[in-house]
Amino acid sequence: MFVGHFGVALAARRVAPGLSLGTAIFATFLLDAVWPVLVIAGIERVEVKPGITAVNPLDFVHYPWSHSLAMAIAWGALFALVYWLVRRDSRNALWLALIVVSHWVLDWVVHRPDLPLYPGATERFGLGVWNSLAASLAVELALLGAGLYLYMSSTRARDRTGSVALWALVALLLVAYLSATFGPPPPSPEAVAYSALIGYLLVGWGWWIDRHRGGREP
Repeated sequence: MFVGHFGVALAARRVAPGLSLGTAIFATFLLDAVWPVLVIAGIERVEVKPGITAVNPLDFVHYPWSHSLAMAIAWGALFALVYWLVRRDSRNALWLALIVVSHWVLDWVVHRPDLPLYPGATERFGLGVWNSLAASLAVELALLGAGLYLYMSSTRARDRTGSVALWALVALLLVAYLSATFGPPPPSPEAVAYSALIGYLLVGWGWWIDRHRGGREP
């Protein structure tokens, strides 16, 4: 799952109006923010195996600390706690915890059975939507489209930047997603991990967008 996660971040504005888009992006991206660091450190492992699914050539051999359900809940609780300590906003902190955990749920939908429930578990889970290109595109693009609709119906651009920056982000996400889906496989696991770190820049992009957009009047 890629652009579908960002759909969740965009949709969060409808249920949590005071939540920054940048913070919501960070929450939905958190597991994938931790994962490349652990791969680079040699704690988790991924291999490039073209054809392993119809959409994604990556074999997630070992990633219980970033992508098990138990650790997703733990990362979500930690993220929410840090947010609450800074903002003292219990409601948005709870939404952020749920957004973090939603990452595992959406991954469970598309991944082949490679997601553990907790570190040390031997059983793996995943519905395997990635085995169908058409189904994968439908799920990802529907989630992004729904999230974009909810975000735009909940906010309005204060200036031209508020509109251009938002659509530029959507365009970048779509180009990155379609390039990864239809382009050549990555050259190495290390290249995958280092390229995933680019996601941190999208957090700042989300904050930038929010500076130029405000809530719509009821």
